[in-house]
Amino acid sequence: MLRGSCLCQGVAFEIDGKVIDLLYCHCAMCRKAHGSAFRARGKVRASEFRWTRGEELVRYFESSPGTHRGFCSVCGSNLVSRFDQNPRVLGLALGVLDDDPLNRPICHVYVASKAPWHEITDELPQFDELPPGPVGPRNPSGA
Repeated sequence: MLRGSCLCQGVAFEIDGKVIDLLYCHCAMCRKAHGSAFRARGKVRASEFRWTRGEELVRYFESSPGTHRGFCSVCGSNLVSRFDQNPRVLGLALGVLDDDPLNRPICHVYVASKAPWHEITDELPQFDELPPGPVGPRNPSGA
């Protein structure tokens, strides 16, 4: 069981499964949504995710057709993303986890649009966009 919450603690959730397909996204939308050089994210099965507090505080913004980014309406913490084309999966902002997901990010995506002031210094694979097939042990595309 993993737990997570927003900055103001008004919203909390639990995950009864694993967080998979962890990666760092450097696209302009993720940078703006998170106010950072990149977004650390993973995926969870929607059936294994449940709100334990404050679901009524979560608001969604359709950042691109069919992708809805959920955030706390009080403190602005980015929480989850919903996908019209795959409602069984949620994208998860790793920064709101209170527990260690045990998995680690496997790559950087959208590095062609990364912040010019940020240098990637780790040895993870880098992709200008989403890679067309599996990267490492999991396929990061789709969330």
